[in-house]
Amino acid sequence: MEKTFITIAKFQYTSEAQIIKGHMESDGIEVFLRDNFTIDTDPLVSNAIGGVKLKVLAKDKEAAMEVLQSIKAYSLDDDGNPIICPNCGQNRVELFSTISDFKSFFAFIIGFLFGTLPFSTRYQYQCENCKTTFPIKD
Repeated sequence: MEKTFITIAKFQYTSEAQIIKGHMESDGIEVFLRDNFTIDTDPLVSNAIGGVKLKVLAKDKEAAMEVLQSIKAYSLDDDGNPIICPNCGQNRVELFSTISDFKSFFAFIIGFLFGTLPFSTRYQYQCENCKTTFPIKD
């Protein structure tokens, strides 16, 4: 029987992924982490390689997504209130890095090689409901 794993979540740090992994395994869901050792060795490359990938068997995807949704925390403002999407009004908003294309990755590598870190990483919010992206308000 072939075991096909699919990625259901990505995390910047291994510790976040390990907590979710333990929760899913306690519910009987087989979980595999990818790139966790690379990020443990050098945490600065987390954004460049896309973070720690949490993978589950394709047959367990629905159950794993339910577990993930039940414990997922969304972005909060400085006062602890949920960030609201300006498009649909939902509070299912997450913070994400804009290092996602080749140009951003190339700039990261140049900065890393020439020792100009820390570099300026841009972050934005994205609504999980309607996929609208919007900037962080200072």
